[in-house]
Amino acid sequence: MSARKVTRSRAYSRVMAEPVSTRPDLAVLVAPDRAALLTVEVQEGVVGARSAVPALAAAAAPALPRIGALAAAARAVGVPVLHCTAEMRPDRQGSNRNARLFALAGRGRPDPAAASVHPAVGVEPGDFVLARLHGVSPMTGTSLDSILRNLGVSTIVATGVSVNVALLGLAFEAVNFGYQLVLPRDATAGVNDAYVDAVYANTLSLLATVTTAQAVVDAWAAASVR
Repeated sequence: MSARKVTRSRAYSRVMAEPVSTRPDLAVLVAPDRAALLTVEVQEGVVGARSAVPALAAAAAPALPRIGALAAAARAVGVPVLHCTAEMRPDRQGSNRNARLFALAGRGRPDPAAASVHPAVGVEPGDFVLARLHGVSPMTGTSLDSILRNLGVSTIVATGVSVNVALLGLAFEAVNFGYQLVLPRDATAGVNDAYVDAVYANTLSLLATVTTAQAVVDAWAAASVR
């Protein structure tokens, strides 16, 4: 291994070993006047009974009640809740065809109910539902960025699926667009536990503040009594 590669490896190891105490304060990051909660593909056709990927639905099942609790806590303190869903027209026009993933999603006849937000989370009148017809993540496939900026949001609290694709894409886009990103890990899911662990350890932990759903709920509850 070259000296340059050794230096880079050591620098990377130092970042990964950074003490938690030196990272941004969670209560400040998720303060109600700056945060928004995103649910990503928390919908019947992805994590529900109609899922095109049953393994993903099974992996996401434990996270659904936590996402529901986060949504309730967000609404209680005025944090915007935005549901980012993926859907197809019956004729599939406007949807991608340039990756194997889209062929999997496009099997069979499009189900109009597949884009419905999962009932464990639900949609309240003040929520936003942003459906996309193309792409693999919501930031560039919808009006998400414009809406967040119009709301004065600087921190995204992202939940849902999948760590394999949509959440990973969102993480890169959120950072590129200048947002702080908070990931309650137990309110996210992906396929293959070892892979999900590796992505969190080696990528997402470098881009986001990784925490738990309960920690965010507690931060919002504390904010409501100040």
